[in-house]
Amino acid sequence: MIRDTGFEFNRSFAERYTAGCMPRFTRRSFLATPLALQAAQTTAPDAFDRVQRWFQLAFTEDDPGKYDVKFWLDYFDRLKIQGVCLSAGGCVAFYPSEIPYHHKSQFMKPGMDPFGDLARACKSKGMTVLARIDPHGIHDEAAKAHPEWVQIQQDGTPRRHWADAQYWVTCAAGPYNAEFMPQVIREIVTRYPVDGIFANRWTGHGRCYCSVCKPHGDGYRGWHQERLFEVQRLWDAEIKKARPGAAYIPNSGGGSTSELDMTVLTKGVPFLAADRQARRGVTVPWAAGKNAKEYRATMGRRPVAGITSVGLEEPYRWKDSTQSAAEIKVWMADGVAQGMRPWIIKFNAKPYDKRWLGPVEEFYRWHAANERYLKNEEPLATVGVVYSQQTGALLGAKTEDFISGVCHALVEARIPFEMVHDRQMDRRFRVLVLPNIAALSDAQCTQVRQHVESGGGLVATHETSLYDEHGKRRSDFGLADLFGVNYDGKTEGPVQNSYLNVDDPRHPLMKGLEDVGRMVGGANQVRVKSSRKPLAVPLTDVPSYPDLPMEEVWPRVPRTDHPGVFLQERVVYFPWDIDRTFWEVLSPDHGRLLANAVRWAAGEPMPVEIDGPGLVDVALWRQSSSMTLHVVNLTNPMAMKGPFREIVPLAPLKVRLRMKAQPRSAKWLVSGKPALLRAVAGAVECETPAIGLHEVLAMDI
Repeated sequence: MIRDTGFEFNRSFAERYTAGCMPRFTRRSFLATPLALQAAQTTAPDAFDRVQRWFQLAFTEDDPGKYDVKFWLDYFDRLKIQGVCLSAGGCVAFYPSEIPYHHKSQFMKPGMDPFGDLARACKSKGMTVLARIDPHGIHDEAAKAHPEWVQIQQDGTPRRHWADAQYWVTCAAGPYNAEFMPQVIREIVTRYPVDGIFANRWTGHGRCYCSVCKPHGDGYRGWHQERLFEVQRLWDAEIKKARPGAAYIPNSGGGSTSELDMTVLTKGVPFLAADRQARRGVTVPWAAGKNAKEYRATMGRRPVAGITSVGLEEPYRWKDSTQSAAEIKVWMADGVAQGMRPWIIKFNAKPYDKRWLGPVEEFYRWHAANERYLKNEEPLATVGVVYSQQTGALLGAKTEDFISGVCHALVEARIPFEMVHDRQMDRRFRVLVLPNIAALSDAQCTQVRQHVESGGGLVATHETSLYDEHGKRRSDFGLADLFGVNYDGKTEGPVQNSYLNVDDPRHPLMKGLEDVGRMVGGANQVRVKSSRKPLAVPLTDVPSYPDLPMEEVWPRVPRTDHPGVFLQERVVYFPWDIDRTFWEVLSPDHGRLLANAVRWAAGEPMPVEIDGPGLVDVALWRQSSSMTLHVVNLTNPMAMKGPFREIVPLAPLKVRLRMKAQPRSAKWLVSGKPALLRAVAGAVECETPAIGLHEVLAMDI
């Protein structure tokens, strides 16, 4: 019987749920857990904070006895690796486990201990060691002995693994994770000098209908999330009983469509790794940096690593080949620029395609040489882009289209920005951007209102605040008073052939658009009516008109007095999906208009301005005694589809940094050249060298 975490294991798992004996953890009840446990969880062990460079070696079952241990240890030395994540157990045990039904690698001969040998060798070199487990599949022998471990499909049949028929998929909420995996964790942590357990695929794969899960019916989603948080805390407690300084590191989370509430998942976790490993399909190259910001939004100053796979991250799972060197390096560079520590993952310890070894070594050695300027303490961006998991639950995957539209507009405009979780909007920014954050509670609306009342700027789009946190539509916007409009009872779309007239080309929102008489409108529009006079009306609606036959393509109402954007003091509200439409069609007018709206709402210059050609991602950081400006070169003929074949060099760019005092010294960390700074009216100016992959301006202050 285990009592120190509040769980009882002396009755069957299904019995405990049926009888209501298992606690139902919520965010509030979690805060009421024993103080000793909270204190243990919230302490960030130096074992994680000190690690600047990670490497993960994910074994395949045939690795034991076939891979070259010395090769990997030598490579780790050349990369200046400080932390490793090594496959230990779960689907396959890579150590001589004594736990029944814990499948040991069939290639592991008596006396072999592939995980233990490498873990001990890495530990002897001073590395932090994570043991990787994967609990999502079991073999026939285990499934036959313990059918209650297997996920059940809606038709009542157990679920075979979708990729390998020798496996069965486990139920994440059932006794496999609650009773079997704690034994595995306990065995690993007590036998080996590990600093934590890193779990892959621990949250389950789709809806389960077993005797534990089925009774929860329509409430399954909320119950399942609470159950996974129970598992998270249970595993962490098991680890800490054997090694108080060690921790459970869940591989989970990220953006608006993440399964688990990031504000709860990250509470007390000393370290996380963001698992968006590479481009998939048409993923844009700044996605690595966006993922960094999403994780850091709830992790704060605790370390976050960015996992980069050397293989292709596609549905077809080509893991034994290598993506291009340019893609690997751009993915790492953008993650590092936005505050992540590099983490390379290699599946299969017997590399067939070795083209990645050199590029990774080159980047890691540069990172090690400049580590002092990469130990970030505070991002200096003044713009926060809100992402909302409760809006993600309401709108599904399409909520990311609104967020991506805003993010790309800001990347194009070279405006540094952070991501902000909607449940932590108390972080101070000059401007908050709400890209169709449709679901907001009354309390969250009050937070936004207080932000504006205290002098902050706001940019919001489309149906922002039209729904409460549960997805129930309000009769009016929760932020109607800030927007200066009321909901007129209708959201239309998709709308064909709609436009906006530019009625005041001299307004700051129209900077760079002065010659545009009429611009493309949105594909989806919220009908609103003014509740108070806007400060200005630079844009007005042109109602949709036929787009075929061509003879009928003429505006029936060429001009209206209905604003296409509503401006109040420091507040910009677009009643149409400017962000989503921009992401879909990439009209440059929309991107420029969004960036202008952010600048206008700020009411002051951005902390950095960069002029010159090309697509670059920008980040500005403060360290203990320095500041760094990262400029990542995303310029690429195929940038909006993601693939990089080569790095296209950029000519020098002009940089203007808003600073009160000139730095003591400055240099460029990639080219190695000194930076020639000029003090100009509350700012410093300089030119970058020609930029290949990236450049970093390091300023000692």
